[in-house]
Amino acid sequence: MSELLILSTITDHMRSRIEAAFDATVLADVDQDAWLAQYGADVRFILTGGHLGVPADIFARLPNAEIISSNGVGYDGVDTDAATARGVPVCHTPNVLNQEVATTALMLYIAALRNFEAEIANARSGNWEKSGNLPLARSADQRKIGILGLGRIGKAIAAKLAPFDPTIVYYGRSQQDVPFPYYDDLVAMARDCDALICVAPGGAATHHLIDRAVMDALGPEGVLINVGRGSVVDEAALIAALQEGRLGTAALDVFDAEPHIPAALRALPNVILTPHIGSATVETRHAMGDLAIDNLIAWKNGQPLISPVPESAGLL
Repeated sequence: MSELLILSTITDHMRSRIEAAFDATVLADVDQDAWLAQYGADVRFILTGGHLGVPADIFARLPNAEIISSNGVGYDGVDTDAATARGVPVCHTPNVLNQEVATTALMLYIAALRNFEAEIANARSGNWEKSGNLPLARSADQRKIGILGLGRIGKAIAAKLAPFDPTIVYYGRSQQDVPFPYYDDLVAMARDCDALICVAPGGAATHHLIDRAVMDALGPEGVLINVGRGSVVDEAALIAALQEGRLGTAALDVFDAEPHIPAALRALPNVILTPHIGSATVETRHAMGDLAIDNLIAWKNGQPLISPVPESAGLL
């Protein structure tokens, strides 16, 4: 018997907290089919990750599940419609990672403008001594920067960019009460910007929202940065735009089929790639794990959930 089923990886800190509060099983540690057949009906709580979600075939074998806690701010891997239909609320871990993901976006922005990856390689390889300096990079100061998805993380990015004296503009589903100009046309915003930073969530509404038209609007000196979801960017169109010089540089922390990164993308010199490290620090992952578990404990104790997703509001 096990009341909590864990579908995602967990840290040692999370494991210690879980063991103190729940009878838990990590699905990857057991024979999945046999375990679900024997114990699936005992599961009340599910802990997962935003990308992994809860596969439909597994969810169907957990008839008494009461709550899904997703360790991540993005939860596009979780079928919230299916969960809502069964009366199962979903939680995620917003806010605790805002600053860390914003720092990653800032890091990628500076690295792209200042050509850091190539400059580091030039020094490390000995080519600087042998062949001299690379062509001059571009300044990160006083740029016009468009943010796609001005939510909690998008606002944190805008704040971290402030010392660089940028002009910040944004595109989203609706205009907000913020001191930044709003665009209702993503292509028009991209045309007016030096850099576009994507913080948009995944899902059908944003799938390939950054397409060839947006990349062409950014242009041969434009910079595209993505710390949102890989599915927002049309990767085939991105590869072609970078190969053909229609887009200047891309700096990507997320990809369409993680952890797979297309070989053609990896081979390009005008792209910076990091393996989805937006929130990957000890401190932030600690806070995320705590929040994911705190939601489960709150539900178990009959207390209000701390951070349910908007789609679950009607269940609470």
